[in-house]
Amino acid sequence: MKAQQRRTLFDTRSVMLFAAISLGGAGALQAQGQTSSPSPQFGPSEKTAPQTGSKFSSGPGPSSSNVASAAAFDRADANKDGQLSAKEAAKLPAIGQRFKELDTDQNGTLSRDEFEKGANS
Repeated sequence: MKAQQRRTLFDTRSVMLFAAISLGGAGALQAQGQTSSPSPQFGPSEKTAPQTGSKFSSGPGPSSSNVASAAAFDRADANKDGQLSAKEAAKLPAIGQRFKELDTDQNGTLSRDEFEKGANS
């Protein structure tokens, strides 16, 4: 009699396990079928103009070089007077080597405008 009871218990568990797996699989298939996202595309479907007012740019441009040169100027300006002396400009080899050439007003210091013109040339 115990063998009959074990077999019935085993059969009941097997049926319940099969039902759970089947229902779980059906639920997963239904969930996948309900997604409304389009199939993936590689690259834009249409050529669109960049969004205006976006804080991201499509590549390096004059604004990114101005930001970089302003940061370099601020790091080199040790006494924070808004001018680079020859000694301060020497911290930046590309500028220090051309200091006299970049000092267009010949006052012995580089203003931020003189520095940016030299950094962008």
